[in-house]
Amino acid sequence: MKPRERVALSRPVADEVRKTTCYMCACRCGINVHIKDGKIRYIEGNRDHPVNKGVLCAKGSAGIMQHYAPARLRAPLKRVGPRGSGQFQEISWEEALSTATQWLGAVRADDPKKLAFFTGRDQSQSLTGFWAQQFGTPNYAAHGGFCSVNMAAAGIMTIGGAFWEFGAPDWERTKLFVMFGVAEDHDSNPIKMGIAKLKKRGARFVSVNPIRTGYSAVADNWIGIRPGTDGLLILSVVHELLKARRIDVDYLVRYTNASWLVIDAPGTAEHGLFARDGEGRALIHETVTEQVVPFGSKGARAALSGRVRLDDGRFAVPSFQLLAEKYLDDKYAPEAIAAETGVSSQVIRGLAAEIARVAFEEEIFIEQPWTDMNGQRHQGYVGRPVSFHAMRGLSAHSNGFQTTRALHMLQVLIGAVDCPGGFRFEPPYPKPLSAHPTPHGKAEHFGSNTPLAGPHLGFPRGPEDLLIDEDGQPARIDKAFSWDAPIAAHGMMHMVVANAHAGDPYPIDVLFMYMANMAWNSSMNTAGTIRMLEDKDEATGEYRIPRIIYSDAYASEMVAYADLVLPDTTYLERHDCISLLDRPISEPDAVQDAIRWPVLEPDRDVRPFQTVLLDIGARLNLPGFSDGHGRALYKDYADYIVRHERRPGIGPLAGFRGSNGDREGRGAANRRQLQRYIENGSFFSAHIPMEAQFFKHANQAYQDFAVRMGFFDTPQPVTFQLYQEVLQKFRLSAEGLREPLAPETHRERILQAFDPLPDWYRPLGEALVDQREYPCHALTQRPAAMYHSWGSMNAWLRQIHTRNPLYVPGPICDELGLKDGDWAWVRSHHGSIKVEVARMEAVNASTLWTWNAIGKRAGAWALDKDSPEARKGFLLNHLIAELLPPREDGMRLSNSDPVTGQAAWYDLRVRIEKADSSLVSDPQFPPLAQPEAEPRPDELRYGQEWAQ
Repeated sequence: MKPRERVALSRPVADEVRKTTCYMCACRCGINVHIKDGKIRYIEGNRDHPVNKGVLCAKGSAGIMQHYAPARLRAPLKRVGPRGSGQFQEISWEEALSTATQWLGAVRADDPKKLAFFTGRDQSQSLTGFWAQQFGTPNYAAHGGFCSVNMAAAGIMTIGGAFWEFGAPDWERTKLFVMFGVAEDHDSNPIKMGIAKLKKRGARFVSVNPIRTGYSAVADNWIGIRPGTDGLLILSVVHELLKARRIDVDYLVRYTNASWLVIDAPGTAEHGLFARDGEGRALIHETVTEQVVPFGSKGARAALSGRVRLDDGRFAVPSFQLLAEKYLDDKYAPEAIAAETGVSSQVIRGLAAEIARVAFEEEIFIEQPWTDMNGQRHQGYVGRPVSFHAMRGLSAHSNGFQTTRALHMLQVLIGAVDCPGGFRFEPPYPKPLSAHPTPHGKAEHFGSNTPLAGPHLGFPRGPEDLLIDEDGQPARIDKAFSWDAPIAAHGMMHMVVANAHAGDPYPIDVLFMYMANMAWNSSMNTAGTIRMLEDKDEATGEYRIPRIIYSDAYASEMVAYADLVLPDTTYLERHDCISLLDRPISEPDAVQDAIRWPVLEPDRDVRPFQTVLLDIGARLNLPGFSDGHGRALYKDYADYIVRHERRPGIGPLAGFRGSNGDREGRGAANRRQLQRYIENGSFFSAHIPMEAQFFKHANQAYQDFAVRMGFFDTPQPVTFQLYQEVLQKFRLSAEGLREPLAPETHRERILQAFDPLPDWYRPLGEALVDQREYPCHALTQRPAAMYHSWGSMNAWLRQIHTRNPLYVPGPICDELGLKDGDWAWVRSHHGSIKVEVARMEAVNASTLWTWNAIGKRAGAWALDKDSPEARKGFLLNHLIAELLPPREDGMRLSNSDPVTGQAAWYDLRVRIEKADSSLVSDPQFPPLAQPEAEPRPDELRYGQEWAQ
């Protein structure tokens, strides 16, 4: 439909409509911002935008109040009182930038690793990571380590991609959609639109989640699983499928390592690794000639079972045989796992049967000839119309990596990855593990005034790629890529403050953070973290973390603990780049990226953080930011977006490249590129030809398309890794058979968690506490109307949520005599909180839960110190320790997944006790002083004059 043919949905309210990209959550929807008299009057969805097609949620619509929030910072700040006092002095940008440059320059000249640079959900990680690499510190990461690294790492290592930003269900064709652990604000508009399509077509939607709210509330079937046991449920479904032989054998042979031979030589350094030829190619057993040949040999028919003797005399078996033997064990039978999961054997068996029925009895076939990477021509695409989606409910457990691998294995076994009706990849994924870098940050990678040799984050191929010194000590302050968390692909931001405070593995001089509220809802052990930020060295009287530089747009709790504050703009006042180098807005049928641009100029003395970072980089004379003579290479972030090249012809944006703006993916810089994006609604979209849309992992047309677009320089097909050799290498190190050897302190942990086939073990934090003393689980979910912490200072969204009760299952309420509005103590092994409760029936019987990040510290975010968010709101974070309980040897490790370092927020076990009535939640903290001199309004009104 052309714009002129559309019926106006409302009377014009603006002199001008400017199209940009929303930032009220991570969906990156297109929005139309209506401007009148220099003010925003209205925000609506852009109906031409490929992500949301005009749909907009409460958060997006309330962006107007985010922009005009009284909590906005207005100028650079220098701390003049104790940390946490809120005593600041406004300073000029020149003083702020000179101070930051002085502090950072001294660190870079002395010891770059003494800078810890970590960012929150900034969506510009290709820039911030590049800056940190050029600075030379090994200590960089973004928020993924405490959010969803299990999801990304498990997906990439198993199938070359993962859920959400890496792929999506085939909403148009799927007939059975199964969702695990997705909160209702996650990818909200696309999921809501997708579920609406399912409902319209009569497709079945099953939700597996301890809590029935949001998406789960409209599911056809809700499975109220016990937290942390999803992996066990998935493996029981696999057990049933294998027993019934309802798997896609042809798909497994063609596209997975199911046929690859695994060396069976216990006690040797190669046991459990793949047998390979002299060129490193994996070997299979060919059934016709009964010869061992390389995988992919033309005409070869690979065996999935049988023990064969290799030329060197060792024996080997196909990995699928190991898989089948493992999951056919009766310990995975529905009856055996029903009590642990809280799901009846009939429900488990019924779920497996429905998955099998839809996959194999409702098969889809699309007539579209295509050619695979072996040169074989196919007449069309075979589709298994079962799709899955999962997010933090699986990810935020210490067994989440293996659980997510199990879910991907289930998809692969039924042949439902990147086929019609199944889970579909979004460009630039899929990517094989070999296309990702290994992490850089060993001692030999950095030195004074020297960039790192490569990117900080990546995927180790084995223990040899760990960032440890000769004594096995971590090279990074967060201990990512050490024996503590060997495959911490997104870093471990949740451990930075605690480790820096302890000087373990070494002290730092400067903590530099962007939009990471570590003094409140982004930290475990929040009260303890506050003490760490305030703590001083007894001998010197100096702060244990000497200097903190922080950037944010709003007066969050973390601002009060900074020594230097660099005020950011709102998302409507700056350029942003939603890049294919970072986290694009692609869909399965199209390559897409987007921008934000200043639809309004700031009315305060603030600057976009990305532009500030470029300025500091030039002042520090960092390669790639300065010409070597102290002159900045880029005027600002907009200039960087247009002119920066990561490789020749490859820049942050894929659209409108080339001198004439007619190139896609690869091409020279185009000085009018941003203007072309703005004229196009602030996004770029390139359709994928139908011949290339499915089976991207093995589709010659797609691989050629990916090369043309610049994702790769040569085709990079993906073989799905059901059996993960990288994990087995770590187990061999833990067995003392492979160098470098795992330390004795970590061997049992690695042997338990690094099974090369997806596995389930009890969450670590849960296993280390007395479950009789702490019989309940406690979780948080983000509500549809909020996103992380920055929604609950929004005047409109606050009218939906001003405080968060603790929702308690009906049977527990009956047992304790609790009713709505009563108060209760909730206690963990780490701490206690006093909270208001509400009864709920649609929840797992042993699970307490609340909305995430509604509770605020008094005085923060420009809220009145007596606001409901501060008086009655609360955080579960006070109950969660950043370290696990001590082991028998006294050692305490991070409260994280032992494979990836993912923060294990959801492993929390508690008990609940009825308390006396109260007017406020506990704990309470002294109110934070506002950093600005002007008083805040008592009442914020929306109207013609923006009266306050």
